[in-house]
Amino acid sequence: MSQRPVTIARVYTLEGHDHLNHTLEILHQEKIVGVSVIRGIAGIGSTGELHTSTILSLSLELPIIIEFHDQPEKVEKAITVLKAKLDLKHIISWSAMAHI
Repeated sequence: MSQRPVTIARVYTLEGHDHLNHTLEILHQEKIVGVSVIRGIAGIGSTGELHTSTILSLSLELPIIIEFHDQPEKVEKAITVLKAKLDLKHIISWSAMAHI
């Protein structure tokens, strides 16, 4: 089994802010190899506001996490493009090893 360095990045956004499709398009154009979208059932944003869904009220403000990984240089370039083209406020990244 071999290993290679990768960078993992997460974009935090909310449903209804139209970032999901644009982010996926950019990551596809940048040929990022691993992308997953995770829909949260609850979250607290930077303003301290609780975003949640209940049976009585389905919110379009639920958290969305777009996670992606690839070679460090490709991820850094993708983050730069995402920041330039979209109003994304919360992106984090960290180094990891992929076991192939």
